[in-house]
Amino acid sequence: MFWYTLTPLDILLLRDAKPFTPGERAWAGSVFPPNGHSIVGALRGLLSEKKNFRLVGPFLCRQTDTGVKLYLPRPLGFFKSTPLMPLAWESDSHLRNALWDRSQPCPLVKPGSTPPDDDVEIVTTERKFRQYLPYEVVSKYLKTGIIDEEDWLVIKDSDEDKPWTVETRSHNAIEEGSRQVKDADGYFVENGIRLHTGWSLAIGIDTEIETPNTVRLGGEGHRSIVKQCNELGEQWASLQKISQQNFQQGDKSIAYLVTPGVFERKHKDNLHSSSLCRAFPWEWKLAHTVNSNQTPGNLVSLATEKPVPISCRFRDKESSTKSIPAPQVFAAPPGSLYYLNQPQSLFQDDSNTKVNSWRQLGYSELLWLTYK
Repeated sequence: MFWYTLTPLDILLLRDAKPFTPGERAWAGSVFPPNGHSIVGALRGLLSEKKNFRLVGPFLCRQTDTGVKLYLPRPLGFFKSTPLMPLAWESDSHLRNALWDRSQPCPLVKPGSTPPDDDVEIVTTERKFRQYLPYEVVSKYLKTGIIDEEDWLVIKDSDEDKPWTVETRSHNAIEEGSRQVKDADGYFVENGIRLHTGWSLAIGIDTEIETPNTVRLGGEGHRSIVKQCNELGEQWASLQKISQQNFQQGDKSIAYLVTPGVFERKHKDNLHSSSLCRAFPWEWKLAHTVNSNQTPGNLVSLATEKPVPISCRFRDKESSTKSIPAPQVFAAPPGSLYYLNQPQSLFQDDSNTKVNSWRQLGYSELLWLTYK
């Protein structure tokens, strides 16, 4: 893998998955960080030939006094600094006899060993908490399953809680031969993203690109500088090594999703067929069953939040110069955690399957840690 930083020279205009036509709505929605489709589409413009390549990311990175540091989205299964665990794994919990719907993932609870003062709510307006965790904190989390309270706190002037600013921009179209804005299709606004100083996007691809270089990323052709950064590759390799060691142990494990997870499956009945998305892989069955004729799987529970809508474009079959919007998919957000009785890989990881294309675009990247 070759690792690169993408540093925007201006704001980034990255539309969300909702179709937009000027004149129908006054606001165009935006999304950040960009999805894998946008990154791959931008990088293909740098290659001398049309070819597919494998993408890892995109993540964020920050220039520090000691070098460039990789940042990953925070894991979601925490109450303050306490990691939540499935009730089925916590025999010491005072809720161990509680009834719950066994057709759904197991509820998450605080471990029975949690100190009582963890329930005390401290009201403060000065403390900010990291939404993106630096490499060394993620490495420690993969090894121990713990993120200490001080590791959640934002370092002063580092912008680790939100390393970008949203800027609203208007688009005007002037009526030809006049100084007036067009009545239709003439005015709309959208949000642009300006990364703070020192922050960049971090990506890894299996194809070498000549750098430094510039790439058009997002709307209006705004450019970003592409630079090779071997430090990011070393940090990612270190995280991968810990993750693979944890996967090989084969005991109770937690899968940490670090890029949007697309878990889509086509359903057919007698009259219709449709594709459905859900927050966890379709091949992962629940470990607890409702009926005796069901086969238990490995998935015990999960921690996630609202889905990330993703939409790309297809090349029009009738014209090689035109594209049409592809159907939307709804991905599990980065930071989702999956609790399994033993590690299980994804169908998407098999390069012989059609759904491996999602992995090629950087989606559904998992890191593994063992339950302690």
